Amino acid sequence: MISDRYAACKYLRRRCPSDCIFSSYFPPNNPQRFASVHRIYGASNVSKMLQQRPDHLRAEAVDTLCYEAECRIQDSVYGCVKTIFQLHQEIHNAEYQLAKTRVEIVLINSCRGGGGQENQVNQMQEVQSNLNFFPDQTHVEATQFGSSSKAPWFS
Repeated sequence: MISDRYAACKYLRRRCPSDCIFSSYFPPNNPQRFASVHRIYGASNVSKMLQQRPDHLRAEAVDTLCYEAECRIQDSVYGCVKTIFQLHQEIHNAEYQLAKTRVEIVLINSCRGGGGQENQVNQMQEVQSNLNFFPDQTHVEATQFGSSSKAPWFS
């Protein structure tokens, strides 16, 4: 029966019961998946978390736990928060670049003389208000993780 055990039961060196909660989510061909989750959360806590979830949400919960555990192993201080922060910064930078590009388009259109003067003024005011919403780009780059010894909220 040893070949019927899934990664979780193999890792824990126990017999896999027929109603094992780990069996569907930790297949035997990927033992590292359970090892990382067990290292961060512990088998008992993972079992409790899975039992509290409806069946249709358990797979997503396991995927999330695995991702968060891997991130925590790679970066024990920030874990997946570092990735989330970096993605927010990328969104912010893209929005900033979009606003700058819109200003350039308005300026180019105004130089060509296209459209009414009042319409161009309204467009310029709208784009400038969008630009005022975003802080200076140099500040954004300075607050990214890893660029200084302190986290941005300690500055």
